Amino acid sequence: MRSKITNFILGFIFIIIGVGLVGNAYGWWYFNIFFDGWWTLFIIIPCALSIIRHGFNVGSIIGLGIGVVFLLSAQDIFDFDNVWKLVLPAIFVAIGLSIIFKGSFNRQFYSEVKILSEKGGMPEINAIFSGQTPNFNNMPFNGCNANAIFGGVELNLRNAIISEDCVINASAIFGGVDIYLPYNVNAKINCTPIFGGVDSKAVPCTDPNAPTVYINATCIFGGVDVK
Repeated sequence: MRSKITNFILGFIFIIIGVGLVGNAYGWWYFNIFFDGWWTLFIIIPCALSIIRHGFNVGSIIGLGIGVVFLLSAQDIFDFDNVWKLVLPAIFVAIGLSIIFKGSFNRQFYSEVKILSEKGGMPEINAIFSGQTPNFNNMPFNGCNANAIFGGVELNLRNAIISEDCVINASAIFGGVDIYLPYNVNAKINCTPIFGGVDSKAVPCTDPNAPTVYINATCIFGGVDVK
């Protein structure tokens, strides 16, 4: 439903632009898409559509706020120098609040993740200014912590043995984590996105008794791909 709404809004915007340009060509009205601060629409529109499609998240809210402030500044409503002084502190405050209150949203997801994480035995996979490609072919997998900081982790679980629910805590900070899931599991994903996010192409399993892989992602200027 949300996808249809965003497609409608995006299509409607292009229709308005097209009709406006036609009116310009025939002299019916004056339509100018290059108003002061028009470039801020490339920030505002994607962030607004992301909120509509995926709900409120920190990254989209920050981006929308920055875009609106820049637009108002370009329209001489705000002083541009003061805007620059406030943007960076606002970003840090928003990041801090999102980390502190991360568990306050989607409580059921985090309660399940907490129970699974407390089982222990979760390996640490760290890629810091480097790349890691761990492979669990024909090996039992009970979850892990995957951290990519200015690096990348490619976690291949296609042929891993996953017989029960498990959790992957994935952190992508100026980096990326690619997770390849087997086809006999379901995936539940929750993300704290700060100028980043999760892209999931995981195919749901039709088996009602299939185990679930909980992917708890934090993306700060980075991304997690689930395939």
